[in-house]
Amino acid sequence: MSDKRPPRTSKEEAQHQQDMSRRKFLKNSGLLAGGLVGGGLFGGLITNSFDKKEEKAVVSKKDNNRMDEQARQFFTRHHDFNVLSAATEQIFPEDEHGPGAIKLGVPYYIDQQLAGRWGINGRDYRHSPYAVDLDKSDQQAGPAGEQSILDRGHLFLLGLRKMDDESQKRFSKPFDEADEDQQIEVMKDFEDNKIPMKGVKASEFFNLLINSTLEGAYSDPLYGGNYNMEGWKMKEFPGAQASYAGYIEQDEFKKLEPVSLRDYQGH
Repeated sequence: MSDKRPPRTSKEEAQHQQDMSRRKFLKNSGLLAGGLVGGGLFGGLITNSFDKKEEKAVVSKKDNNRMDEQARQFFTRHHDFNVLSAATEQIFPEDEHGPGAIKLGVPYYIDQQLAGRWGINGRDYRHSPYAVDLDKSDQQAGPAGEQSILDRGHLFLLGLRKMDDESQKRFSKPFDEADEDQQIEVMKDFEDNKIPMKGVKASEFFNLLINSTLEGAYSDPLYGGNYNMEGWKMKEFPGAQASYAGYIEQDEFKKLEPVSLRDYQGH
């Protein structure tokens, strides 16, 4: 059957090209959400956003207080939370496609998860023997993984504070006050496992940080992140739709406004 649609106007063609460019970006970021997290990640997809520094919006500390109604539950030290916020923003930066980790509420998502059963590995087998000796460096101890005596809450505190210590040692400033290149330098060394840590490899903490950041950006807002469903809106993901019965037989693609699980709870 031939395509009988009229040719696009110049304005429609420009919009089409913009949409295609946006879809390419979202497809790439979807690879991350799909679980391709591991070695070389900063040298791949995420690094592409670092190469366009002039396009990246500057996020101030005021943005970190955007959700005043949300209180921190796990991070009792405000500075730890600031380091977390700066690190997640480097992983998922704000740009022309939409908000970054801070405005999406990713730090609050991670805080809430660490305050619950996930943070204490509540569903995992936690008895000895452990694969890691806390008195040895990561090079001596071997891989930790889920066999470490450290739970996720301890891993986050240990990793974030080590990240901050490295920034203080190298640049004489806290990690959250370091400039973008300095933060990236420290984070790449974590990814490449160049920073010794006790009880866990730096790369394992780094991968946990990346996974948690992506979860906070794309999970249902019910869990504390993906503020205003902006993460879904960037991907044109419809969220928790009750049914597609009214659209499945349609020939044309139908854009749907995303729906959160909160919408079914009357909130």
